[in-house]
Amino acid sequence: MRIGIIIGRIGGVDGVALETEKWIDVLRSMGHEIFIVSGQFQERSMDPVTETLVPEMSFFSPESYWSQKKAFFYPETDPQELIEHLNLYSKVIYKKILDWVRANKIELLISENASALPSHLEMGLAINKAVHKLGIPTITHDHDFAWERDDRYRSPHEEINKFVETVFPLMAPNSIHAVINTNAQITLKEKFGRDSVNVPNVMDFSLPFGIKNEKNSKLPGYLGYSDDDIFLYQITRIVKRKGIEVAIQLLDKLNEKRIKLIITGNYADDSGNKYYNELVELIHDLKLGEQVRFAYDMFHNRGLSNAKGQEMFSLSDGYAHANACTYFSTYEGFGNAFVEAVLAKRPIFVNNYKPVYMPDIGSKGFKTVMLEDNVLTEQAVNEVAEIINNPGLAQEIAMHNFELGKKHFSYDTLREKLQELIEKAVALVH
Repeated sequence: MRIGIIIGRIGGVDGVALETEKWIDVLRSMGHEIFIVSGQFQERSMDPVTETLVPEMSFFSPESYWSQKKAFFYPETDPQELIEHLNLYSKVIYKKILDWVRANKIELLISENASALPSHLEMGLAINKAVHKLGIPTITHDHDFAWERDDRYRSPHEEINKFVETVFPLMAPNSIHAVINTNAQITLKEKFGRDSVNVPNVMDFSLPFGIKNEKNSKLPGYLGYSDDDIFLYQITRIVKRKGIEVAIQLLDKLNEKRIKLIITGNYADDSGNKYYNELVELIHDLKLGEQVRFAYDMFHNRGLSNAKGQEMFSLSDGYAHANACTYFSTYEGFGNAFVEAVLAKRPIFVNNYKPVYMPDIGSKGFKTVMLEDNVLTEQAVNEVAEIINNPGLAQEIAMHNFELGKKHFSYDTLREKLQELIEKAVALVH
């Protein structure tokens, strides 16, 4: 089939973009032709034959930025101007989507989170109109919903709240939902009566990942450490829900100078740097400055050189030198970093983050040191110490988890789920 993917931003390291790339890989391997329309191609070359840029669809376009500000952060007294703005600019995007679909003879549409989360109001409305107008089979890949973000998408304008409830999620008769966890599947059914297919986030288990090589052999030295050190890697963004303070507290309780904590995320991800400053204060108070590195300036998603031509490392390089990974999140839509660690064959220390971890991941039988509510018990600390000081045990755990990951979160799983989705979507219009 000729499949068209609509996405606000593709490229970069956000979860929606990364998972979309995996869908594209698998759909192409299934023989489908893929066409992409996006508001931004980030750190990614654009193919002018199969890929189309619509600047108005960018989350950072003046139109979208203004409406997000007026709808949720700095609302005007009278919302009428905002409503007129949404209608006007959604028509611009709507027309460009229709032209793109017709020019490329698209037979099936995939909306990548743009019909689930109201982070671009005009694009969501435009897709809604286009899907109803075209009547072609449509899959909405729903990574997260407004109700999962507390009050982020709650407006003081009731007109905007009604708009969001009407447009997000898309509820066209020719559309089917793909969600990424069981909780979303249950909630979507309870709130809207909509069925969905639960499609987990996946990794390509056929490719080498987290392997030591000549290039990344330099990594410990670049960090100021030695090959004999024991490395715990926190390969996530620096945002409060990632629970990075627990990894720092764990380092303190392990009380072993050879153990180092490497944090790859960028403090720029933390709005106002409040959480980053809290982590810095904690490191200072616990006198762990020599054992913790904020190494964001050394890592790039694809391991490219930076603007100064300095060598940078990929996340795979980081996993290659990790003795284990810390992942003490309090909430995740799924948990890509968990599956990455499994793929890299590294032990994982994890918090039972609600509501996803146990129903969708932990229940599969993975061997981890798991905390409840991020409480570092003496038993948990002892289990961590045993694993990182016993390479044979660490390897045994890692291989067990790798085989489970390959079974449940591989491209084979995604291929089966996509086939099911396509068949169900096509059946809706026949």
